[in-house]
Amino acid sequence: MDSFELLRFAADTLQQLGVPYLVTGSMATITHGEARFTNDVDIVADLQPAHVESLCAAFPAPEFYCSLIAVKEAVRRRTQFNVIHPASGLKIDFMVPSDNEFNRSRFSRGVMVPIDDAGHQVRFATPEDAILKKLEYFREGGSDKHIRDIKGVLLIQGDAIDFDYLSKWAERLGVVEQLKQIQNEL
Repeated sequence: MDSFELLRFAADTLQQLGVPYLVTGSMATITHGEARFTNDVDIVADLQPAHVESLCAAFPAPEFYCSLIAVKEAVRRRTQFNVIHPASGLKIDFMVPSDNEFNRSRFSRGVMVPIDDAGHQVRFATPEDAILKKLEYFREGGSDKHIRDIKGVLLIQGDAIDFDYLSKWAERLGVVEQLKQIQNEL
């Protein structure tokens, strides 16, 4: 199983369960920007307690490692958990979003993107929302991979980026300085 097969499986599962979701993180910046290797899939999924049992059943052992206790706790606390595919070493980081204005905005803006030649489509965060989350991750952890990912999206997307939206939310999220630094470097 490769990362796009895992992504398709996870997205199909969430769609079957009726769970709103967005692919974010490296998979989103790879899709909207420059390719690079990643061994995880980041998905923001608005999971509710009623989804937990069915979600875990969709990722059965031994093919997957999925802790029912961790999923229940993440859904209750609106945090994150992961599902691991041991045979490939790949993992899915599921983030259960809090109900705030930014999360409502990015969910409303998600875009369907084909991920393979067969036409499978998966819901991704927009380039702007992927950049904003990467800016937050950079602010929190300082990893240069986030800067590379952001630059790749900005370079590939160019004028297609909604800079008004990006600037507005960068201000609200407290990442204006990080965004300005990256834009100056480009």
